[in-house]
Amino acid sequence: MRTILAALALTTALTLPSIAMARPVTLTTTLKNYGGNGAYLAIYVTDPKGAYAGSLWMAGTKSKYYEHLSDWYRATGGNTAEINGITGASVGAGRRLAITLDLADALFDAGYTLHVDAAVEDMRDSPNEIAVPLTAKGAGQPVQGRRYIANFSYGM
Repeated sequence: MRTILAALALTTALTLPSIAMARPVTLTTTLKNYGGNGAYLAIYVTDPKGAYAGSLWMAGTKSKYYEHLSDWYRATGGNTAEINGITGASVGAGRRLAITLDLADALFDAGYTLHVDAAVEDMRDSPNEIAVPLTAKGAGQPVQGRRYIANFSYGM
């Protein structure tokens, strides 16, 4: 599943023949004005048993800071191969990150959870800042973060 999810995370829509359908999903994260440097964000999915299923996006390119995205780091062992091709710049305070990627239909309403870990230099780490079930009904419903994220939503 990890390989399939990682492949689907690419915005170029690499769809494997064994996957019935995938749909474009836009993930939108708006940060609070927390007064610090740009935030590193790890966006990933866990399966119905809570096991890591794959990474969708990494905001922040310096791998030396990835250990501060502690839940993602623990799940992946800090393996940067998990995020090859799906990284972008860190996100400044008060700014918004919107990414669109293809996700398999099978991930929705099947017990999968979308997570966002956040970390800011010289400030407290915020593992699992966002955890939302991937459901069709939850699309477009903003969720508040605990520390750095003002709100997060996904749209289909």
